[in-house]
Amino acid sequence: MRENDDVRDSHSYGEGLAVVTVTYSPGNTLDRFLETLPKATDRQLSVILADNGSTDGSPERAALRPGVELARMGTNLGYGSAANRGIAELGDDIGWVVVANPDVEWSAGSLDELLAATERWPRGGAFGPLIREPDGSVYPSARSLPSLGRGAGHALLGGIWPDNPFSRAYRQSTDSSAERTAGWLSGSCLLLRRAALDSVTGFDPRYFMYFEDVDLGDRLGRAGWLNVYVPDSEVTHIGGHATARSSGRMLHEHHRSAYRYLADRNTGPTRAPLRVALRAALGARARFVARNSDRS
Repeated sequence: MRENDDVRDSHSYGEGLAVVTVTYSPGNTLDRFLETLPKATDRQLSVILADNGSTDGSPERAALRPGVELARMGTNLGYGSAANRGIAELGDDIGWVVVANPDVEWSAGSLDELLAATERWPRGGAFGPLIREPDGSVYPSARSLPSLGRGAGHALLGGIWPDNPFSRAYRQSTDSSAERTAGWLSGSCLLLRRAALDSVTGFDPRYFMYFEDVDLGDRLGRAGWLNVYVPDSEVTHIGGHATARSSGRMLHEHHRSAYRYLADRNTGPTRAPLRVALRAALGARARFVARNSDRS
């Protein structure tokens, strides 16, 4: 893989490491996150809890641990905006930032494996681990960027034919064991080069939840950085503790974010009919999924 020599870092950071996790009443999952984190790396690190208005007291309890700082957002800003605010709390000595969900459990050496990969990929802007589900299965966390054709096929067939060719191509699900580049990496656990993040001004705050990681991966790639999947690093994603309590709203946000992503990449008056069709199709799909979920 050739590097893009036209890209230059605009700010110099140290080699320090920090973890930013966005919390919203995460419950006991945050305890597991912090209890398993020390075994993920031999390096010293600090933790920022970017809290979006938790009411269960778990971030406050977690902030009593050494090296853990609570940064209150004051309201629910959404995932990307809170992550940006948490990263802004860090000093210039921190050149590597992990952004991760608070319901991640760390495997031994998982962060050290990601850091080792940064030496192999000097233009890597984002590095993602292999993510396991609680049952041990591998989540397809390194995917191709969604195009209109691939996205439509995945949206229409994914629920009834999970192994359809559109979904396989989008998820790149046949290739989970090789270190490689991807269009984007799951935002549930990312190691980010801070200079790369600066070059694209961080997460786009217009995405409240969902697709902020897809958008980030695309913009990093356009800026000449690489999104690198590192399967020698493993974490387990327990599941959405907070989002489970508001699944209806999260379904709406998912389709809203999908529309924003595709509309942003199909701008101009000549594509206005396409954007209208996209909005209508995604709205219909959201209603269909909601009805099926209610029946279940």
